Amino acid sequence: MKLKYALLALSSLALFFAFMFASSYYKDKKAEKLSFMAQDNISTFIRYHSQTIGNDDAKVIIVEFMDPACETCAAFAPFIKQIMAAHPGKIKLVLRYAPLHDGADNFVRILEAARMQGKYWETLDMMFKTQSIWASHHDYRPERLWQILPRAGLDVEQIKNDMYHPEITKILEQDIADSKTLQVHKTPGYFVNGRPLAVFGYRQLQELIQSEIMVQYSL
Repeated sequence: MKLKYALLALSSLALFFAFMFASSYYKDKKAEKLSFMAQDNISTFIRYHSQTIGNDDAKVIIVEFMDPACETCAAFAPFIKQIMAAHPGKIKLVLRYAPLHDGADNFVRILEAARMQGKYWETLDMMFKTQSIWASHHDYRPERLWQILPRAGLDVEQIKNDMYHPEITKILEQDIADSKTLQVHKTPGYFVNGRPLAVFGYRQLQELIQSEIMVQYSL
């Protein structure tokens, strides 16, 4: 009788370990598959033209679909900087465009034309800081922006010539197409290592970023 129970116990233990092994194998294969899918579709998140800031070797990548005329984008910009500063070297920010309102694409064009003069980040920072002057509540007043642009050290006449360059049109078209593929319906639209921000908010974004930092850096 004791031998029978012993064999039964051993059998149950063997089944348990077999189950655990199969479960672990399945999870590893699933993770491998998902990783392959992420790599296969990574260009939807990051294109050759995408502007980035932060450590290129960072394991946490924030992709933000933004619009320089978007008030919420301007409000979140300092918040993102604070999070990156709090985790030096661990986060990389990738900017994409989603000009969802009529006329907003012109401000993206201005920003990309500023890139041609080597003044991308200075111009974006200046546009955000003065946004209430030229784009308050989607009341776009580009004539006011032209007066502000020299503060970033820009040649305004050159901006006007460059903003309709075919390469800038190509960038806009690609980003708009990718934003639709990823179902970005409002700005800013955030993805952290491919995971979308399901519920929008400062706390929710911080928690999503922090969770990826903990996973990627085994904290």
